[in-house]
Amino acid sequence: MLQRTNVSSSDPAGSPIICVTGLRGFPHVMGGIESHCEELLPRIKALWPAHRSVVLGRAPYLPEPVGEHRGVEIVGIPCPRSKNLEAVVSTFLAVLDAKKRGAGLVHIHAIGPALLAPLARLLGLKVVVTHHGTDYHRAKWGLLARSALRAGEWLALNFADRVIAVSPSLAAQLKQSFPERAHTVTYIPNGTSDLPGDADPALVLERLGLDDGDFLLAVARLVPEKGLHDLIHAYEQSNCTAKLVIAGSADHESEYARDLLARASDRVIFAGVQSRATLRCLYERCAMFVMPSYHEGLPIAALEAASCGARMLLSDIPANLDIGLDPQNYFPVGDVAALTERLNADSADFQVDADSVRARFSWDKAAEDTLDVYRAALAPRRVPPRPSNTPGTFVEG
Repeated sequence: MLQRTNVSSSDPAGSPIICVTGLRGFPHVMGGIESHCEELLPRIKALWPAHRSVVLGRAPYLPEPVGEHRGVEIVGIPCPRSKNLEAVVSTFLAVLDAKKRGAGLVHIHAIGPALLAPLARLLGLKVVVTHHGTDYHRAKWGLLARSALRAGEWLALNFADRVIAVSPSLAAQLKQSFPERAHTVTYIPNGTSDLPGDADPALVLERLGLDDGDFLLAVARLVPEKGLHDLIHAYEQSNCTAKLVIAGSADHESEYARDLLARASDRVIFAGVQSRATLRCLYERCAMFVMPSYHEGLPIAALEAASCGARMLLSDIPANLDIGLDPQNYFPVGDVAALTERLNADSADFQVDADSVRARFSWDKAAEDTLDVYRAALAPRRVPPRPSNTPGTFVEG
């Protein structure tokens, strides 16, 4: 249960405008960062109702240029719909917009958009960056993009007032790589979601041609690092009689996505982007949820599936291991033979303790911890005394 925090006019944080960027927007926009912000920001607004929370998203993904969701303002920033340009262009314009609005703090999500952290600091804004994962390991990026993402990570760690890491392994890696900035890094995990329950399960299953408890489920964008090609290959080699349902789509047109969609059949169903209420129906009724990813931050889809009581099989990458399931719930990433063997097993072998997962990953707790980070970033920083020949101390705003 959320507990409201009393933030008085004497609080060092005051009641500023906080602008959030780096995401496409929400609600009803596909993506892990988008789901993260949709869960987190309204909770922070409820804890601290006096502040203005403004999401500066990407106009091509939003139905209206200006909107509102659960107390959070949503503003579309014009930008090209381009895999290589949209994040940087939209964040650049968002930082300028945040300054124009008189924001006290800008919260940048992901290390690509964090390339603009120095600009935000130069404009006098406090900066928080949430590091959602080492995106330079994603298969879709070339050498130039990977170099830019590594630069974004470096700039985030060196210019942001505070950095949030969504998984313990990522937080440990950042503290080891940037020891002089370790004190700015805070681990705040994603949470499990109470997905809406207003979809009719019978209609959902009928629409997709499924039987209750007789389908495997993957929820992911159609990009190489999600490992869906491995899953389809293993499924086609297995003796599994349940259908395979893949919910999600590609952000941008790609040969990889076209090749995946070409493998659709009466047994391999590409369901496209589904509402959160529909996903709840699928999580609760699948024989097993499978995530064969090569790269994740802390996967929200897996946390959602676990909170709905789905049986689960995940690749053994660090971010998935951070969820803390039993060893039988993991298989070696990229090992199609091992995945095939697991798909031939009884899905009952992959049950998880939903209560345990929900207890360890809470959006309410994440909101409280993120508010603490905001208040620490907004507080005046006291600088050490000047040398004795220039006496006095000063406070940097």
